[in-house]
Amino acid sequence: MSILLWVIQVALAFLYLSGGAYKVFKFDQLANHMRALSRGGWRALGVLEMVGAVLLVVPAAAHWMPVLTPLAAAALALETLALAGLYARYSLKLAATNPTVWAVVMGLLSALVAYGRYA
Repeated sequence: MSILLWVIQVALAFLYLSGGAYKVFKFDQLANHMRALSRGGWRALGVLEMVGAVLLVVPAAAHWMPVLTPLAAAALALETLALAGLYARYSLKLAATNPTVWAVVMGLLSALVAYGRYA
């Protein structure tokens, strides 16, 4: 189970790091698609995702304050599932390209990591 959690953590870290960087640095492209949040809101979410991505891997790998890993995973799960609700308000078609689908999957995987590392 530990190996599976590590694989999920590293994959989520890459996904959250890239998604957070997109929200922080490519805001103009995002603003054309989703006008639900302000510029500062999207940047705050992006920074949260980038910090959470680092905290998913580094504390557990370095054995320095490993309690931060499940806390970061839980925070990312809450943030992502809330974002999935926001996406669902603006996009109703169910397809693999819909951000709601990806947000729900990432949120559930983050919740799995939080539970697996806490238990």
